[in-house]
Amino acid sequence: MENTINGIHHITAIAGNAKRNYNFYTNVLGQRLVKKTVNFDDPETYHLYYGDKQGTPGSILTFFPWENIQTGRRGARQATEIGYSVPEGSFDFWLNRFEKHNVIYNKVSEKFGEPYLTFLDPDGLKLELIASKSTDTRLPWETDEVKAENATKGFHSVTITTNKMQPTADILTGVFGYRLLEQHVNRYRFITNAVENAAIVDLVEVAGEVAGHVAGGSVHHVAFRVKNEQVLMEYREKIAALGLHITDKIDRSYFYSLYFREPGGVLFELATDNPGFDVDEPVDELGTHLKLPAQHERFRSTLEKTLPQLY
Repeated sequence: MENTINGIHHITAIAGNAKRNYNFYTNVLGQRLVKKTVNFDDPETYHLYYGDKQGTPGSILTFFPWENIQTGRRGARQATEIGYSVPEGSFDFWLNRFEKHNVIYNKVSEKFGEPYLTFLDPDGLKLELIASKSTDTRLPWETDEVKAENATKGFHSVTITTNKMQPTADILTGVFGYRLLEQHVNRYRFITNAVENAAIVDLVEVAGEVAGHVAGGSVHHVAFRVKNEQVLMEYREKIAALGLHITDKIDRSYFYSLYFREPGGVLFELATDNPGFDVDEPVDELGTHLKLPAQHERFRSTLEKTLPQLY
């Protein structure tokens, strides 16, 4: 896990109402609010992080909730589905839970030999629960209603829809160290051996698909995991050498980041494991305090009044 891409670090999406988003992910899905902070560029908007108990890379789904944002449209040049790993035999629990909470879902289906259950969050973000055929030993966050035998364990995969698969595949294989695992019709499954979980990227090639529109209910970017800043900057050199525009290193408080748009149009981020989500609050208190980046700390009293109440 040294000088490698270690699967998915986090995925960031866009939501509408912040309280509705919080209720869905913590109550219905039973995830932990790992960090309550703000958008660096728009501090009057939250940046909410959901994941497991430790805030482990590979479990973190984050949101920018903008009230009254228009609904996005899934299409090409987008990450279109987010897959969570769940225990085998948990689908009856989730089907009953989705009925109870009026969640839109499809019947259980199968791809690459794995059963999966598709559903939508309140903003229309497309999610999947997947019973992986490989062992997933990650320990999930538990709530009073969602226990370990049913809970999400972190990411299984992310799906990208593209008009032309090969340019994105070249980044995954030639730069990130993924390999093509299997193909079914127009779905190509890529995997990295660097980690056991959160290791899969599916590319779905649809030549005539109209480009999607990133707004409410859309994935904003997919972040891939590296060990530290040294490895991060090694990848910056590799990506810049391909002629792709990549940002300078950015301090995101809980990780260091680089951003670039891969040739298929999806915004990719590289994010470090360090310093981690416990850098400014202990693990037992993750998500319980409003944490502000240093440049916005002077606005704390105002933001505490203007940011929406989550609970």
